[in-house]
Amino acid sequence: MSDDLQALQNFSGIARLFPLPNVVLFPHLVLPLHIFETRYRQMTTDALAGDRLIAMALLQPGWEPDYEGLPALYPIACLGRIQAEQRLPDGRFNLQVRGLTRVRILEEINDDKLYRSAKVEMLQEQPARPEVDRKLRTKLLEVVPSWCESHGPAAEVFPKVIQSNLPLGIVCDVLGFSLPLSAEFKQRLLEKLSVESRARDLLAHLEENSPPEILPPPQHPFPPEFSAN
Repeated sequence: MSDDLQALQNFSGIARLFPLPNVVLFPHLVLPLHIFETRYRQMTTDALAGDRLIAMALLQPGWEPDYEGLPALYPIACLGRIQAEQRLPDGRFNLQVRGLTRVRILEEINDDKLYRSAKVEMLQEQPARPEVDRKLRTKLLEVVPSWCESHGPAAEVFPKVIQSNLPLGIVCDVLGFSLPLSAEFKQRLLEKLSVESRARDLLAHLEENSPPEILPPPQHPFPPEFSAN
């Protein structure tokens, strides 16, 4: 049994929350994080001493005035497991967090911690029918290349990912995580439990919009790591 699968089977249903304004994690992908705020140092220390799980949540617009308090979160988050960590001498951490599953935040828990925690439920996605899966992959192969012409090795890797034996849901998550999309649209993809709906939404967005003329520095190393288990 993999460490990720065991972590999910033993999950208590109470998740440490790590809210950020511009980062959306997807299942099967790995996110590098630098932890420096006191409350999130405590969160990391507790996670490493326990189940190593944290839930990455996106802050809703208007979070700025209440960042130090309890700004509103989108209700769907990604539960991830710390798969590697580096403790720095001054108390900061560098982490690699692998997304495991989508979760819905049910209610936050009041405790004596500096960071936020919540009761969550794990969510299951609905796979696309085989004939729909094939059609959507074909359309993705037509549209995606124009979005990664300036994205280095992505131009070669993304078509291989789309044509691979990976489930279509994972393919959409890899693309959603890696392409230069807004955090709000990434969140929208995260919330789609129907794989067919997720793929169609992604396709429509890529067809109706153009990639940024000047791409920001990549937030994540490419190609992203992912696990099909």
